[in-house]
Formats: sequence, structure tokens, C-alpha cells
Amino acid sequence: MSQTSLKQKKKNESGTKYSKDNLETERRRDSEKSGARLSTQGSQEISVPKTDSRGYLVRNQWSRTSRSASIRAPSVDENRSKTASLKLPNSSTTSRTSSTSLSQQELPQQLSAQPSPPTPPMSLDPSPPTPPETQPKNGSRRSSKMHENPEAWAHGIVRDVRDSRDTQQPREYQRTPPTEWKSYAQRRALYPTQEDRDCVIDMLRKREEEDDDEAYWSSVKMLYEKTPSCSRPRPPKPKHAITIAVSSRALFNMVDGRKIYEEEGLEKYMEYQLTNENVILTPGPAFRFVKALQHVNCRLRELYPDEQDLFDIVLMTNNHAQVGVRLINSVNHYGLLIDRFCLTGGKSPIGYLKAYLTNLYLSADSEKVQEAIQEGIASATMFDGAKDIAYCDTQLRVAFDGDAVLFSDESDHIAKEHGLDKFFQHEALFENKPLAQGPLKGFLEDLGRLQKKFYAKDERLLCPIRTYLVTARSAASSGARVLKTLRRWGLEIDEALFLAGAPKGPILVKIRPHIFFDDQMFHIQGAQKFGTVTAHVPYGISQKMNT
Repeated sequence: MSQTSLKQKKKNESGTKYSKDNLETERRRDSEKSGARLSTQGSQEISVPKTDSRGYLVRNQWSRTSRSASIRAPSVDENRSKTASLKLPNSSTTSRTSSTSLSQQELPQQLSAQPSPPTPPMSLDPSPPTPPETQPKNGSRRSSKMHENPEAWAHGIVRDVRDSRDTQQPREYQRTPPTEWKSYAQRRALYPTQEDRDCVIDMLRKREEEDDDEAYWSSVKMLYEKTPSCSRPRPPKPKHAITIAVSSRALFNMVDGRKIYEEEGLEKYMEYQLTNENVILTPGPAFRFVKALQHVNCRLRELYPDEQDLFDIVLMTNNHAQVGVRLINSVNHYGLLIDRFCLTGGKSPIGYLKAYLTNLYLSADSEKVQEAIQEGIASATMFDGAKDIAYCDTQLRVAFDGDAVLFSDESDHIAKEHGLDKFFQHEALFENKPLAQGPLKGFLEDLGRLQKKFYAKDERLLCPIRTYLVTARSAASSGARVLKTLRRWGLEIDEALFLAGAPKGPILVKIRPHIFFDDQMFHIQGAQKFGTVTAHVPYGISQKMNT
């Protein structure tokens, strides 16, 4: 035997003796380590972690007075990864290992005989230190199972963890009785935050402001209730209203401007109107008639607040838009409720009458009135009275001629062509045959419809509308057919005056109508002399004979 082998033999004997004498020391050292390494000939190394009696991993921690780092216990996921990454011996090595399994006493000898690899540096755990766990008494039996079959041991660990999760009972909490339940607002009121306090302060401030506003508006309301009503009523809808179209020359006196236009031309006329746009125009022939229509509207709104069957006045003129400022200033000055204007700038406004749903058109231009008559629109040329007379402000008074105004001109044809005797015979023969309607029959129907609204409220004696029939017919010879025709139409006339050819002027002075409609100019001129505002209706055979 060589000297080298003798030295190796002595070294092995000394190592064996050293391991037997210090067995307890090695066991204690093994318990402090994280795991031991077993090695057999022809097999791979298996890292065995340290466990307690229940098979759970034990963390090697040190006391609070120790200054060395503690080793964090691996979690369940780490155990799974570590178990899956364990390197197991092959089949030949496993059979050899099972036949030559080491006992618990031979384990320290093998560990001491084979030098252990250097231990890697332990990582520092940032969590606060905890007291070390006690070593279980039956740890040897658990460790023997771990050494014998580490794969089965690792799967058992995972199975135990899953079973403990599945069998864990949900924790039961004590339920509050329904009588003690509190809403979120109640609980928040018990524990208010700074934001809640600020919100409450804002709410209180808003309530104070709202109270101040209510007090202000209530005082304003009381003030307006004490003062007369000055609010401007809304105009009625055109499809329900009785539309009266009035020209600017019929509503206001524009004689001076008309003279400048005829003598100096349009440019001078425009310059004159712009220079005097703040000068209020004086009333024209249709002014009092329009004021009376507005009074009827006011009475109807008192009885029927939501009434739409009212008079709607439209200012229809061929003036330029630049003149509109002066017209608006004059309308507002007199308090006329005229909201719709039509300024055509030199073009005839007749084409707009049907678009405005016009029921009656009043103008100072006879040519435009004739155009409107041909279009089937009730129209008349306005003439102012030669004298100033007083008119009733609380009642609209409208006087009509019979033939060629309310009725057709068939009787005038017989009188003009065959004389009065034939006319009287014709009327007696056809007494029960209603006369055909004339151009103003529709306007009389509108007035009668409004009158019935007042009658329904027991306002017959105080009705603000009164109608008159002033005709040159004789009551005895031809008056019956007229009254029967009105009855057949379902119309009521308040007063019927049969003059039998007498002048109409003196009678009209007593009536003082706001407007008198007639088809013959000599009756118009006779009424003008007495101060009556008249409206000539260019319709019937009389117009052809005059031309």
C-alpha cells in the first residue's frame, strides 16, 4: 500500500470518528439549515426542504435580538413550483437507492464524508421579524417520509392545502334587525365630513337666496296687481282670427308725403320720411275703426281668456322698408296692437292678401281695392269725414248698404234697366227667394259670430258690437225679401233702416258708425258731408255705369 493511500485511509477514519462523536452537533446544525442534500452513486442530487410534523415547511427565523437575516417561508405557489422543479433520480438510480437506503444513523456519516456545496447568501426579508417557530416532536417521522418519497410528499402538501380551502366554512356575520337599519344619508349625517359640512352650508345659502327671490317676486307681484295691467296681449293665430288688412294711408294721414311723392319723386319722398321718422303721424280714416276692433278683442279676452277668434290687424302698404320706422313709432305712440306688417317697397301688396288670410282689406287707393275685389277679397276704399264728430269708444258700430254690398246686384240690374215699377214687381214675386250674397256678407257673418259669444254670457244689452242696415229700399214693397234673406242666412241685424230713396247722411250722423259701406259714390259723398267715415265698395252695375 502506498503512502498516499495510507494518508487517505487515516483521514477517512478520523472523519468517521469525528462524525460519531459529534452526531448531536451535526443534527443541530442540520436543523438550522434550510435542507440537506442526499447523494448516491450514479444518482442526481435532491434538495429536501425542512418541514414540521404536519408536513408544512418551517421558516428559519431568528429572534428579535439576532442581527442575521431571516429566511422567508415559501408560499403554496412556490411549493408547487419547487415541487415541479425537483430533480428526481432515474430508474436505475432509484432501484439502487431503495436497496441501499440509508438509515437515520448513517445519514450524518454520509453528509460529513461528502463536502457540502457552498450555501448561497440569504436574502433579506423587509417584513418585521417574528418569533421562531418551535420544532415539532414528531419531525423525524415526517422527514423520513419526505426523504423516502419526496414527489408524493409534495403532492400531498398541495392536496392538503386544496382540501383545507374547499372545506373552509364561510364566516357568518350577525345580521342587523330591519328596525335598526339606517339609510346612507342617516349614517352620513352621524359622521359628517368636511365636504358634507361645506355642502350643507351651500344648501343653506341657496335656500336663503331662494327665499329672498320669492320675497322679491311676491312683492313685485303685489305691486303689479295693484297697478293697472299694461302687458301686451299675444296676437291670435291667423287661422282662427278675423284678419283686417289696413293700408298706411288709411290708418294714418299721409297727405303731405303723398304730395311730395307725386311732385318730386320717390327719392325725395324717402328723404322726407327718414328726416321725419320721429314725427308721429296723425290718425287717418280707418284709425277709429281699428281702435274699436281692439276694444272688442279686450272684452272677448275678459270673458274667454284663451279665445283665438279675435280681430287681427295687419298693416299692408307698398311703402319702402325705410318708412317702416316712422310707422312703427306711430303705431306704438297710439297704443295700437298691430304686430304684423307688410312693406312691399313700391310693389302692389294685393298678392299678399290671401297669404295673410285676409277677411277685409281697407285702403285709400281705389285701384288696389278694385284689384282685391277681382281677387274675391272683401275690400273698400276709405274716405274720411269732412267734419269731426264724436264716436263711441265702447262699442263697434258698422253700417252696411244692402244691394251690391251685403247682397248681389241683381235687383240693381232690374231697377237700372226696367225702372222702379218692374223692380217692385220683381221683389214681390220673388219675396221668398233669398238674394245672392255680396262681397261684405262674410264680414257680417264674422261680426254675428262674435256677437253670439257675448250673448252666451248674457251680455246682449252690453254687447260691444252693433250692426246696421241702411238701405234705399222701401220696406213695404221690397223690404220683406231683405229680412227673409238675412233670416235664411242665420244672421241677425241689430237695426234695419229702410229710407225709400231718402238721403243717408242725416241718418248716419245719428248712428255715428265707425265705418259705413256703400257701393254708390253719391251716398258716400252725402255721408262725408255730415262727418261720417265711409268705405266705398267698387262692386256691381253701378261701377260700370259711372265709368
